[in-house]
Amino acid sequence: MTGYVARRLLAIIPLLFLISLIVFSLSFLIPGDPARTIAGPHASATRVVEVRHQLGLDQSVIHQYWQWLTHAVSGNLGSSLFTHNTVASEIAHRFPVTLSLALGALVIALLIGIPAGIAAGTRPGSIIDRLVTLGTSTAIAVPDFWLGIVLVIIFAVKLQALPAIGYVPLTQSPVGWATHLYLPWFALGIAGAAPIARQLRGALIDVLAQDYIRTANAKGLSRPVVVLKHALKNAAIAPVTVIGIQFAYLLGGTVIIERIFSLPGLGLYFFDALNAKDLQVIQGVTLVIALIFVLINLLVDVLYAYINPKVRLG
Repeated sequence: MTGYVARRLLAIIPLLFLISLIVFSLSFLIPGDPARTIAGPHASATRVVEVRHQLGLDQSVIHQYWQWLTHAVSGNLGSSLFTHNTVASEIAHRFPVTLSLALGALVIALLIGIPAGIAAGTRPGSIIDRLVTLGTSTAIAVPDFWLGIVLVIIFAVKLQALPAIGYVPLTQSPVGWATHLYLPWFALGIAGAAPIARQLRGALIDVLAQDYIRTANAKGLSRPVVVLKHALKNAAIAPVTVIGIQFAYLLGGTVIIERIFSLPGLGLYFFDALNAKDLQVIQGVTLVIALIFVLINLLVDVLYAYINPKVRLG
């Protein structure tokens, strides 16, 4: 197992280098001139040149990339071009908000997706299976931001049971923290439950048709023991990958939800930076999100190898 993890870590090095190149190239892909944006639309050409020199944009591309890479490796992601706050400190301040949102949504997705997948997978072709299939298809088709708006209208506007916007830190008030996150949790969690349920359903149907399951049934083992002890572990291989992807998506793809509910997380920070063409912030947040995706994929591979020994032996 240790050797497998070491090989996966070595394989990440060229991937991280490629990610750094892609993230750095964002400065050339985003329309507009950052120097002109900072200097102002009515600034003279001389002033724009001065700002470009201050930002180091008049240096060669290789020199710019090397400077940016060495600073990023040391944890220095630069400063905002407009607020002058360091990007690393802003990300550290906002990341707990996004993490709280992603973890809560993942818990909702698991609480809905796993029981639904087990119920459908153990009764293929039944009414429960058809209802789960219909429900997952609907959840996949409905955008999470639309569901978030509907939840706000119902629970915040009509019933006035939950707040529509805002965020309360967990350290300040655990009840207020959870109350402000219930709606975004469910808006993201319901959509995330659908692929988990579908993958688990399909995997269970395949596993329950295997010979060793027939042997377990022939021994007189109860249905719950056969499903939970013998079938579920092997059927969990495919859903583990989906769960990892869903969690990575939740951490990196909450821009619109954070915008709807006014949550001061990475998504809202990134959205505001895009509007302002704040390159340092855009590059910093993109790099952090990309690293999160890589680390989560590594964790999924390790769990995959733990569940299925054939993976690490191969």
